[in-house]
Amino acid sequence: MKNLNSNERKNRLASTLENQIVSIQKNESFLNENDNLVFECETGNYHTFCPISCVAWLYQKIEDSFFLVIGTKTCGYFLQNALGVMIFAEPRYAMAELEEGDISAQLNDYKELKRLCLQIKKDRNPSVIVWIGTCTTEIIKMDLEGMAPRLEIEIGVPIVVARANGLDYAFTQGEDTVLTALTHRCPNFEKVVESHFLASNSIETLKNDKISHPPLVLFGSLPNTVTTQLTNELKLQGIHVSGWLPAPRYTELPSLGEGVYVCGVNPFLSRTATTLMRRRKCKLISAPFPIGPDGTRAWLEKICSVFNITPQGLQEREKTIWDSLEDYLKLIRGKSIFFMGDNLLEISLARFLIRCGMIVYEIGIPYMDRRFQAGEIFLLQQTCKKMNIPLPRIVEKPDNYNQVQRIRELQPDLAITGMAHANPLEARGINTKWSVEFTFAQIHGFTNSRDILELVTRPLRRNQALESLGWTQLIKN
Repeated sequence: MKNLNSNERKNRLASTLENQIVSIQKNESFLNENDNLVFECETGNYHTFCPISCVAWLYQKIEDSFFLVIGTKTCGYFLQNALGVMIFAEPRYAMAELEEGDISAQLNDYKELKRLCLQIKKDRNPSVIVWIGTCTTEIIKMDLEGMAPRLEIEIGVPIVVARANGLDYAFTQGEDTVLTALTHRCPNFEKVVESHFLASNSIETLKNDKISHPPLVLFGSLPNTVTTQLTNELKLQGIHVSGWLPAPRYTELPSLGEGVYVCGVNPFLSRTATTLMRRRKCKLISAPFPIGPDGTRAWLEKICSVFNITPQGLQEREKTIWDSLEDYLKLIRGKSIFFMGDNLLEISLARFLIRCGMIVYEIGIPYMDRRFQAGEIFLLQQTCKKMNIPLPRIVEKPDNYNQVQRIRELQPDLAITGMAHANPLEARGINTKWSVEFTFAQIHGFTNSRDILELVTRPLRRNQALESLGWTQLIKN
C-alpha cells in the first residue's frame, strides 16, 4: 500500500468528510421530496456497556429473584464498578467466577454451580435463580441450558438461563434476553385462565370492572411507580391490564397463550416480542413507545384502537403536560442534538425532542428491529411532518470515528453519547449527556416527561450558569 504523508492524509480525510456532508444534504433534499426515512448502516462496533448490566435493574424489579453471573474477573470488576453496590447492601446477585481450571475443563462445572446454588438457596431462599451467561461461557461452550434443568430438579428452585453476553448485544438487550427466557416460564393462559382470574380478582371486582376485551399483558422492566401510572392510564380508558412481564415476583408471572394481546414499553425488546408471538402464540400490538406526552398518547390510542375503544380525554391530557413543560421547552427550542447511539432508546428520544422543537442531526443506534419499531418510526415521520422539518439521518451500527468527524463539522449544541466518548467531546467544546442516564431514569408516561427534559437541559443550564459567572471565558482562555 502507498504510504501517505500527513498532508495527504488530511486532504483525504477532508474529502471524505465533505462527501459525507454532501450525502447528508442530498438525503435531506430527498426526504423533503419523498417524505421517507433513509436508513444507513456503517461497520462500527456497538461501543456500549456490557449486557450483564441488566442485572442492575432486574434484580430490583423481580423481588424474589437471585441473579448469578457466570464469568471471569473482568465481569466481576465491571459489575462492582458500574453498579457501585456496597458490601453491606447485600444485593440479590453474585458472581460465579471462572478460573483457569474451569476454562481448561479440569474442574466439574456442574458440581461447582450446584454448590453455589445450594448456598444461595440456604442464604437467600429465592423463588428463582437466573443464570446470566457471559462472553466466556459462550467461547468455552459451557452447556448452561443442559445443566440447569437437572440442577433445578435436584435443588427444588427454578433456574432460568439467559445468555446476556457482549458478543451479540447492546447493553439494554440484556433485559431482552432475560425476558425472552422468562416467557417460557409463564403459565399457559388456556389452562389457568379461570382459576387465575378468580384468584387475583373477586367476582364482584370483575363485574364492576366490566372487562369486555381480551387479556392484555405489557412487557418491559419499569419501576413499580411507573407501571402503576401506565396501568392506571389504561384503566381510565376502560382497559384492564392482566399482568406485566416481568412481574414484581416470579410467582406472579402473567398467563400467556392464544388470545392474549401483548404490548411492549421499550424499543429494545424485539426478541421478547418475537418469542411471545412465535412460541406463546400471543398477538403483538405494534405501537409507539410511551416516552414523552406524544408517545404516551399514541401508545394509549393504539391499544384502544385494537380493542375498539374510543379514547377519552387524551388530547386534553397531552396538552396539559406540554403546557407544564414550557419552562424547559424555552431552553431547547431551535437547539441541535446528535445521538451517537448506545442504548436503543434513540429513536423514541429523538422523536420526543423533535416535538419539543429541537433539530436532530443524526440518530445513531447500535441495532434496530424495524418491524418491532414500526409504530415508533411512523410516529417519527408524522412528528417531523408536523414540525415541518426534514427527517433525521438514521445510522445503524455507526462508526464512531466517522461520527466524531461529523460532530466536529456540524457542531451540535448537545451530543447524547456513551461514557467513553463524553470527555473527549467535552474537551473539544461539545456539550454531552450520558445516554446510560436515560436507561436508569424514569422516562415513561405522561408525568415523567419532565425527567427527560431535566436530563437533556442540564448541560445547557450548566453553561448558562457558567456564563453568568463569567467562567466560560476563563475556560476558553
